[in-house]
Amino acid sequence: MTLSAAATAEVGRHEAPWRRLDPRMLVVGPAGQLVRLLPLLLIVVVTGQGDTPRLLIAAGITALVVIGGVVRWRTTRYRITPERVELHSGLVRRQHRSVPRDRIRTVDLTSPLLHRVFRLSVVTVHAADSASAAERNGLGLDAVSAAEGERLRQELLERSPAAPVPDEPAAAEPELLAGMNWAWLRFAPLTFSSLAGVGAVLAAGFNLLSELRVDPRDVPGVDDAAERLADGPVWVAVGAVGVLLLVLAVVGSTALFIERWWGYRLTREPDGTLRVHRGLLTRRSLSVSEQRLRGVEVTEPLLLRAGRGARTTALSTGLGKESQGGALQPPTPRAEAHRIGAAALTPTFSKATFLPDSYMNVALLKSPPSLTPLTRHPRVALRRRMTRALGSTAVLVAVAWVLAETTGPGWIGPFSLALLPPAALLGWDRYRGLGHALTPHYLVSRLGGLNRRTVVLQRQGVIGWTVRQSPFQRQVGVVTLEAVTAAGDGGYRILDIGDADAVALADAVTPEVRAFAARER
Repeated sequence: MTLSAAATAEVGRHEAPWRRLDPRMLVVGPAGQLVRLLPLLLIVVVTGQGDTPRLLIAAGITALVVIGGVVRWRTTRYRITPERVELHSGLVRRQHRSVPRDRIRTVDLTSPLLHRVFRLSVVTVHAADSASAAERNGLGLDAVSAAEGERLRQELLERSPAAPVPDEPAAAEPELLAGMNWAWLRFAPLTFSSLAGVGAVLAAGFNLLSELRVDPRDVPGVDDAAERLADGPVWVAVGAVGVLLLVLAVVGSTALFIERWWGYRLTREPDGTLRVHRGLLTRRSLSVSEQRLRGVEVTEPLLLRAGRGARTTALSTGLGKESQGGALQPPTPRAEAHRIGAAALTPTFSKATFLPDSYMNVALLKSPPSLTPLTRHPRVALRRRMTRALGSTAVLVAVAWVLAETTGPGWIGPFSLALLPPAALLGWDRYRGLGHALTPHYLVSRLGGLNRRTVVLQRQGVIGWTVRQSPFQRQVGVVTLEAVTAAGDGGYRILDIGDADAVALADAVTPEVRAFAARER
């Protein structure tokens, strides 16, 4: 008797065994909670100011954590069938989450410090957008053995037999695309995320000192130095505080950079995935299926751009902020960021049929798509950029003059005029970076001033268009054209492009859309 494909799949689903999380999680879970209680224990041991109720509460919480860990381990099961990944969890509130395997886009492996001690990994599976919340959010397994995590990564990202990649030789070893260069440390203080992280660390430190009832002014020499600064000129005190904050920012951001990107490697795996390895205390591994890669984005925040640096992220279906943002590398020199973007896109580019693979690969790496010369937008776009930049600044200047004439210090008005030149420069810079280009394989667009973004999208990854036109744009004959894709943010704007140029661009990228519209009419 021959079974149908549906019947075979149903048999496979029922035969797939249910698995439990690694038993070592019974130790790692409670240990992690005890680490969170460490500040309270320090208060008791160091200051001797703990009280019996707080100790009892801490002991009770610890006991509940241990019991909860046991219950969680006993009630959590998962299994992988040929069609789905399923997860059962919960005792009082039972949950059954299921994600179709053909919708899985990325698999992250994360190993916090305690997990690494016990050779465990947290496996997080992300799926493409779906109406189902379970499929949209994916699922996580905390925790499995490191070997099991690696096996799951390869199994879940395995290419579908129904869609093999033709004529692609199997690689025996991962191909190294990029590795850590410690000269990149100079970009650490130029990233806003690192500076924000320093602020969080300082806040946590002050909170710990408060809990320990330690006054920083009690440290020998601190109070005397503060008094000398207070008695001296104001500019000396402001300068000293500024230098101190700058030193803390540089040291803190450098430490965070090292923790995040220690051991960084970008590899192309034999299973057809791009994989990012990084992390000192917490080891992280992000795998992106090249079949789902739709492009790359090179971002240049203002501070990083001033230091001639940039970052590259992957644009893949099902890849979001929860997947480490798709970052392919730390802040690097601008040329390196464009090179990494080209290296990530090379296999896709080399699959063209009208030129030899070797030529295509070399040409792409020598001239990355993200550096393609762009078509400038109409001059009216410059006027709109300048109007927005100078208009909002002029309002602030006017408010400053009113305050100077009424209640505020008289110097506020003249001082506010200094805002106009930077605003004009920002408006000009936003226009100078504005543009788009169309290559045989990619749609390239660029916009932004404070955060310049260069987006390289596969033409076949554009699934539609959104056209917006405000009354002001209608008067001058420009529109905002948005390329709709299933990857990244879901849509990428081309600002203030001419009406006719927008129609021609959309028709060139997706001629089938116009053909469909013509049939509908």
